[in-house]
Amino acid sequence: MSRHTLSVLVEDKPGVLTRVASLFARRAFNINSLAVGPTEVPGISRMTVVVDAEGDLIEQVTKQLNKLINVIKIVELTSESSVQRDHILVKVRADAATRLQVTQAADLFRASVVDVSTDSVVIEATGHPDKLTALLSVLEPFGIREIVQSGTLAVGRGSRSMSDRALRSA
Repeated sequence: MSRHTLSVLVEDKPGVLTRVASLFARRAFNINSLAVGPTEVPGISRMTVVVDAEGDLIEQVTKQLNKLINVIKIVELTSESSVQRDHILVKVRADAATRLQVTQAADLFRASVVDVSTDSVVIEATGHPDKLTALLSVLEPFGIREIVQSGTLAVGRGSRSMSDRALRSA
């Protein structure tokens, strides 16, 4: 199976997220990542959905998504044609003896220390999932207390906008 990132423009209305997610569930797809938020166009939201599937199955799901009344446009974003990033907050054990090592590890990954307490540090990082996995493996020996990770955010490269094209054809 290969990983697919779908960018889905939808009307910003109650229940749309449920209908889209249930379509994936009915087809027995596990959603690896889901991020939803407003776009530059009022009344339109963008869903970024990451799933593992074979090519013909993802094509079937895309066709079924297009049939949903509140779906405006769907684009599959490849890693070559888009910029994709994840966001993570990690709470790590860090007493006075290890705090410097933890912050230096964060610096190596261009992560930021966003909170410090007497026995822990919260680190914020943004990047490719592989980078974030590497950061976690470096922090693991110190003791990870908590992880919060966003879904993948993705946008196509270049000057063209997905919502510009979708609204012109609508």
